Amino acid sequence: MTYSGKQIAIGENLLYFLVWLLVLIVPVLNSEMVEGSRVLWVDMLTAWRRLAPYLILFLLHNIVIAPKLLFKRKYVAYFVVDIITIVLIFTVVDVYERHLAEKLLSEGGAEKIIEYRQASFTDLALYWNVLLGFFMTGMNSSIKFMYQSISNDQKMEMLKRQNLQAEMDSLRYQINPHFFMNTLNNIHALIDIDTEVAKRSVIELSRMMRYVLYDSSSVGNVSLQKDIGFINNYIQLMRIRYEDVEIRFDYPQSVSPSIVIPPLLFIVFVENAFKHGISYSRRSFIHMSIELVGENVRFFIANSRHAEPLNHKRGIGLKNVQKRLELIYDKRFKMKIDSTSKDVYSVELVIPMSYD
Repeated sequence: MTYSGKQIAIGENLLYFLVWLLVLIVPVLNSEMVEGSRVLWVDMLTAWRRLAPYLILFLLHNIVIAPKLLFKRKYVAYFVVDIITIVLIFTVVDVYERHLAEKLLSEGGAEKIIEYRQASFTDLALYWNVLLGFFMTGMNSSIKFMYQSISNDQKMEMLKRQNLQAEMDSLRYQINPHFFMNTLNNIHALIDIDTEVAKRSVIELSRMMRYVLYDSSSVGNVSLQKDIGFINNYIQLMRIRYEDVEIRFDYPQSVSPSIVIPPLLFIVFVENAFKHGISYSRRSFIHMSIELVGENVRFFIANSRHAEPLNHKRGIGLKNVQKRLELIYDKRFKMKIDSTSKDVYSVELVIPMSYD
């Protein structure tokens, strides 16, 4: 789970609030400040007054000193300002306490001072206050570094996801023109053969374009159900041109709409099968299937294989698919291309099942 910078800041401030709430409640639990079931609020206020310098130091360090100096890598200035602030605050407190002790001594003698110190909760010498001040600012810095590290990790993760999405979009947009070019070439060939069929093909293509341009680009994934429908539309378009080709597409008749896959993933293999697996002079076939196997989606396609021209060059389609799969699934997919047979070329792709 990832959190925004605002949520991380709220978490840090909530931690500080809870710690200080606990510190301020501790004097209430001091038996010397409780008489029966009644809290001696005068003594409580005295204890809180002695804690006030630590709270002031914390606020100065947390809001001003650490953000302005420590996290801007002004380390020398940070240590100097931190030392001066700690010593100055507790020196002023020490001078004030001495003055107050003299006043109490003149008013009520030693007993008055003893009562005051019993209620003070933090009656410490100056050097102990300074050491505790250093410890507190050090802890504050450590906590801030920890939350900053979490925030930086979240930002890096977000940046990686943005870069990943940008790269996948780039690869996907390379596929789209390739797909439309092939389909338009097919329709162009149909115009001279059968005008009515060509018109129906244009309508079929417009539906496919809507899927490619809107459904597959508006979200990260598309439903497997829609992708099956898209492949079916493509096959129907191809059947018009390749009447003698044996085309078979097997898929589950009932697929949950919540099952999603990356858009335009399988169509590249289907395009390649029609492009390289069909011959007008020899028997040709294209057999494909989609199966739900456990927690995986399995796509398989096999097509007839014919001798390729010597100057034939493979397109970018398969390379793009391989790259997209690595970006999306890392090593959690299996793609097996079997080109050992001189008559059959097949591809098997297994990807983890995802849900919307």
